[in-house]
Amino acid sequence: MTVHDVPTAAAPVAGGLTVELNGINVIAEKERKGTPRSLFWPWCAANVSVLGVPYGAFVLGFGVSLWQASVAGLVGIIASFLLVGFVSLAGKRGSAPTMVLSRGAFGVRGNAGPTALSWVLLVGWEIVLVSLASLAAATVTHRLFPHLGNGTGVKVLALVVVLALVAGGGILGFDVIMRMQTVITVATAVLTVGYIALTVSHIHWHTVTALPSGSFQHVVGATVFVVTGFGLGWVNTAADYSRYLPRNSSGPAVVGWTTFGASVAPVILLGYGLLLAGSSSALSAAIGADPIGALTTILPTWYLLPFLLVAILGLVGGAVLDIYSSGLALLTLGLPVRRPVAAGVDAVLMVIGTVYVVFFASSFVLVFEAFLVTLGVPIAAWCGIFLADMVLRRRPFADAELYDARGRYGWVTWPAVLVLVVATAVGWGLVTNSDPSAGWLSWQGYLLGPVGLGGKTGSWEFANLGVLVAIVLGFVGWLIAGRRTVARQESAPDLVLAN
Repeated sequence: MTVHDVPTAAAPVAGGLTVELNGINVIAEKERKGTPRSLFWPWCAANVSVLGVPYGAFVLGFGVSLWQASVAGLVGIIASFLLVGFVSLAGKRGSAPTMVLSRGAFGVRGNAGPTALSWVLLVGWEIVLVSLASLAAATVTHRLFPHLGNGTGVKVLALVVVLALVAGGGILGFDVIMRMQTVITVATAVLTVGYIALTVSHIHWHTVTALPSGSFQHVVGATVFVVTGFGLGWVNTAADYSRYLPRNSSGPAVVGWTTFGASVAPVILLGYGLLLAGSSSALSAAIGADPIGALTTILPTWYLLPFLLVAILGLVGGAVLDIYSSGLALLTLGLPVRRPVAAGVDAVLMVIGTVYVVFFASSFVLVFEAFLVTLGVPIAAWCGIFLADMVLRRRPFADAELYDARGRYGWVTWPAVLVLVVATAVGWGLVTNSDPSAGWLSWQGYLLGPVGLGGKTGSWEFANLGVLVAIVLGFVGWLIAGRRTVARQESAPDLVLAN
């Protein structure tokens, strides 16, 4: 029996819960359920985190005004999650995980590179979210119990609690995650409203509206940062949750509910974060070191524990989707284990990475920006190729051949690999990195001078155009280079049509 061939969908465990046994297999027709509206809950829960509030400080850090930051945030959030909505269509069509469907463009073995990239990105996000929960717990506890010192023990305790929630959800699988996300969405939304009500007095309208405007390049940089920080980090997972929908589900509804569910909370939270950070330079600076914990400094003591709950729940909502999809990515790479074991492997790596960020990294925001930009370029290139592949296809995937390199998708589709490499190389040449601890990334930005954008210290230094260029090159490149490949795949006489 192969890893993608499972006998049943789930196995019961204690308390009426079940462990999902589906791995990277195509979901059987009888197991497809729900409606596009059900996609609202996981995507809203994954993005309702109060992390959206610190993004206000991050965006203003590009030297833009309130109005410029608002436009950058709105455009960046909606446009990036619209990409997630489009990728979700592939799950409805193919009923397999995103990175398995990516084999259609890259080949069964050629897809290993994009899948490994996806896995690294997902594990990175798990580390980011769990680190934030640990830092926030330590900050809140220090305010409540100052005699406990720097909160090292609290960080460790928070790490254990969050790990249990994230790893537990990831291991149990789809049905449990969907139930968790519904609860997280409601609870987090209510408690976040409480946070806004208690801190709205800290907004100073005259101060925030007096922020000077930045250049066009600054606005582009802020927009690209929002794109990489929100939707672009999810495009490689979108089909993982829509694959359970019936294949006759409405395509526009899949795109619409995914985009709406994922966007609605970040738009509100980032907007509020702009008002808070723009009203206080001290708060904005504190957010750079401890994004969530800094938000507690303007709260009354009695609301600290409820806030800690909303912070942890929101971060868990995102991390649990990440660990579920990162486990699927490991299986797609060929790890010969069941999906729950793969999720457990990622949980161990998540702990190791979190320990580094929480106890050894000098600045959270610089590490965060370096992570987003560096991985954002190749994932943008992959996203462009994947979307172009969806546009080119007119017929369903041959399900069985997605798992067999001897089939129509072959071992490696070199034109797709070449488009990915070129788009990534050009993209990295048009981005820069400000993290002093990441000197090994100083080579980035090597095209800013040759193409006349002022070099690494010019006006386009932090615009990070490479992310946008990579997705355009990926899309246009495969739209041209992949036309014959897709036509040949779909004209194969033994194409297996979906039921």
